[in-house]
Amino acid sequence: MTVSAELEAEIHRLSAVERWPPGTIARQLAIHIDVVHRVLGLQAPPQHVRKGSFVDDYVPFMRETLARWPTLRSTRLFDMLKERGFPGSPRTVREHVARLRPRREREAFLRTTPLIGEQSQIDWAFIQNVNVDGGQRPLWMFVIVLSWSRAMWCELCFTMDAASVARSLVRAARAFDGVTRQWLFDNPKTIVVDRVGEAVRFHPLLLSTTTALRVQPRLCAPRRANEKGKVERAIRFVRERALVDFVFKDIDDGNERLQRFCTGVALDRPHPTLPGRTVRDCLDEERPRLLSLVEPLPLTEEQRSVIVDKTAFIRFDNNDYSVPHNLVGRTLTLIACDREVRLVEVGEQVARHKRCFGRRQTVENPEHRRALVEVKRRAKDGIKRDQLCKGVPAFQLVLERWLEEGRNIGVAVARASNACDDYGVDVFAAAVDEFVSRGLVDPAALGALCDHIQRHRKPRATPAPAPHHVDDRDVTPHDLGGYDDPED
Repeated sequence: MTVSAELEAEIHRLSAVERWPPGTIARQLAIHIDVVHRVLGLQAPPQHVRKGSFVDDYVPFMRETLARWPTLRSTRLFDMLKERGFPGSPRTVREHVARLRPRREREAFLRTTPLIGEQSQIDWAFIQNVNVDGGQRPLWMFVIVLSWSRAMWCELCFTMDAASVARSLVRAARAFDGVTRQWLFDNPKTIVVDRVGEAVRFHPLLLSTTTALRVQPRLCAPRRANEKGKVERAIRFVRERALVDFVFKDIDDGNERLQRFCTGVALDRPHPTLPGRTVRDCLDEERPRLLSLVEPLPLTEEQRSVIVDKTAFIRFDNNDYSVPHNLVGRTLTLIACDREVRLVEVGEQVARHKRCFGRRQTVENPEHRRALVEVKRRAKDGIKRDQLCKGVPAFQLVLERWLEEGRNIGVAVARASNACDDYGVDVFAAAVDEFVSRGLVDPAALGALCDHIQRHRKPRATPAPAPHHVDDRDVTPHDLGGYDDPED
């Protein structure tokens, strides 16, 4: 037990002046008697002599094995010792492994001070899974931090592809009204296509964005998150201050909330390394040192080729978007951002939709549906018209008369087809001849003629076959007058 200098002085005073024995001093000062003996020099510290143990014979093997495999588990080492006749328990091995295992040397990190306007650190953070139409989507937060001033900008996004990365970077550049000379990233596939040591191949879309903004992309060493500790700390700050009571309504509402936080609380906080200054003050000093933006800013929309399926839809991000029906089977250029989806053919826009982030949803323009239904209806009317002209050639004259008069051919052909089905081809042909000869025009008159001809035609007598068991078909006539006699 270590005691203070004041307590040691009091122990010496009570022993030398008051002549108290060690036991009395210990009781009155509420300390252990060994402490009193040690302070007064009456007793040397006990020497603990370790007794021999059966484990000592196996210690060299344990030390050698752990030197070769420093991370070997004690349970596996126990199995190896058991095969060599070790009589102890796993607990005994575990206690000795804790003492014999080589200690890993702690790495010392070099503290660096960023230059003003030199570097930004960029990262993403998973927020939560949110319910969307047709399922769930992960919600991510993009965060960028200016290393010197600690000013941050962040936004929520449903995707982390290369187009989303470039879009967020350009928006952040617009928010800061400039860019630093370097962007420091981690090593995700949306940033790095391939990496072998220091040889890095960046994603083409990211490389085109950095080239347009004159920024140098840089990467952290693999599994070295400490190299981007400023953005890691910023993510923690946003979680603790802005997202602690976050309830997702829609992505626009969430981004509006984050922007208010970044331009308010995040800028008014004290700078972590410059006493007496806020992040806002440092940003005002750093902003003139940023690289100016080029106009126009680089395009960040995702572009790809898509083929229109037989139902006049294209598929993008697990959702279906409609296009005009006359484009079935063609290859279009899809241009998409986080707000809309456009479809272009040879430089001409053929369809435009609001971006859907649901799962397996159908996004359809009502005009596309109406046009397709109209074409299908006209095709059906064309089939009926051809069938009527083939069965009744004179019907072609009726069609020409309707065209001259500006009648609705679809409705007229539908009525004529119904009349032909109801009254038969013979009656319909006779009605068509009379319709033409009388110079009629109204399509309803054709149905009326069919009804008139049907009612005034004499029905044909059809002999009824006699049953096979009837031998004599002759019927003896008799007088039927008796049926009218009321007395009978």
